[in-house]
Amino acid sequence: MRTELISVPGDPARPDEDYASVGLPASGQGGSLVVLDGVTPPATDAGCLHSVPWFTARLGGALGELSVSRRDLTLTEVLRHAIARTAHAHQATCDLSHPRTPQATVVTARWSPESVEYLVLSDSALLVESPAGVVTPLLDDRLTRVPRASLATHALTDATLRNKEGGFFTAAADPSVAERAVTGVLPRTDVRALAALTDGATRWVEKFREGDWTDCFTLVRKEGGQALIDRVRALEVADTERVFLGRSKRHDDATVVYVEL
Repeated sequence: MRTELISVPGDPARPDEDYASVGLPASGQGGSLVVLDGVTPPATDAGCLHSVPWFTARLGGALGELSVSRRDLTLTEVLRHAIARTAHAHQATCDLSHPRTPQATVVTARWSPESVEYLVLSDSALLVESPAGVVTPLLDDRLTRVPRASLATHALTDATLRNKEGGFFTAAADPSVAERAVTGVLPRTDVRALAALTDGATRWVEKFREGDWTDCFTLVRKEGGQALIDRVRALEVADTERVFLGRSKRHDDATVVYVEL
């Protein structure tokens, strides 16, 4: 088995709000990966004493532990328990009903000799490569279906679209959001490798259109996650007229996890 994990902050002066882990039990009978992209709040009060990195570390740690230790739970149930555990850790001090309470996108996958389970919530991506080299993107595309005019206004997005019917969903303080995730189970024999990426890394495909998902996966497999992120950073710097970036931040935290089974 080959694994690679890299996460690069968008701004070296700020903490990385992404989280990533790979769990490989001592039994050698499987494993799991977890990738979170913390949602950066505006510079206004979000009703919470804790930072986004605190939240992603708590939630990501719970997801990693539960996905390995509780194989009797589905990944939906794992996410539900992890959100509840994280909410319990700060519900006495923070207003978890605030629309900007710390939250994150989620990608997790768990494999055994028989199967590969997956869960995707919001706009991070999971790429699955078959033994024949066919790459399939497993995506939660609800955010891409939100009207651009709405996304341009933070307040409107929070009030009417985030974690709302007709909008998009992230892991925050409500465990029931786990039911909104895109999930599935694949035969282990149909999967040769996995790559999980936050949207700071998927920019190479989704914003800059440098290639498709197969090209992206091939780049990571051959040259590594750092090579993908380096190319994204070069494209961001070159986009001085913001033809591709538009209103997006110049640089975003970028994370890549690659697992070759």
